[in-house]
Parts: sequence; structure tokens; C-alpha cells
Amino acid sequence: MTYWTLNAIFLAVVALVALAAALRSRAPRWSAVGVTAVVLLVMTAVFDNVMIAVGLVGYDETLISGASIGIAPLEDFAYAIAAVVLLPSLWSLLAPSKKGTTDAA
Repeated sequence: MTYWTLNAIFLAVVALVALAAALRSRAPRWSAVGVTAVVLLVMTAVFDNVMIAVGLVGYDETLISGASIGIAPLEDFAYAIAAVVLLPSLWSLLAPSKKGTTDAA
């Protein structure tokens, strides 16, 4: 199984959760998710390149696409994208409903 195949399975689940959150009236603020994604992807690019350069992480060359940012394969960025989409989507879906609740002072 290639890294892209693994990513496709993982990202499909994330997409379903994000779709459910988007259809809910209290969906995450996607503009904030986008800004967070940019910051997280830049940080992923920097730190993944460092970890690969010092030998902490290695990849089977037969399982990666060959496309990379620096020395980090593109496949490695899917996890950052999944996290930045999945967490606010779950937060939105699992938040208690405000209907019928009262503030306890």
C-alpha cells in the first residue's frame, strides 16, 4: 500500500466528518480553518525537512510519489491537513446543543 493510498482512506473519513459539520448549522469558521492550515503546513514543511535531514524519519522510496517540498514528500502533508479539518469539525459536531440549556451562575 502506498502512502497516497493510506492518505486517501484517512482523508475520505475526514471529508465525511467535515461534510457533516458543514451541513450542521454550527459549522466551524472555515476561514479560520484555512488560516490555521496555512500556518500548520508551513510549520510541517520546516520541521519535516529537519526531521528527515537528521535521520529521525525515513520513507520507502518505492511507496512515495517522488514529489516533495524540500526533502519532505508531499504525502507527509496529508496528516496536517487532516488534523486541521478534522478537529474543528469534530468540535462542532460534538458540541452540546444550546437549546434548552440555562446558564448556571
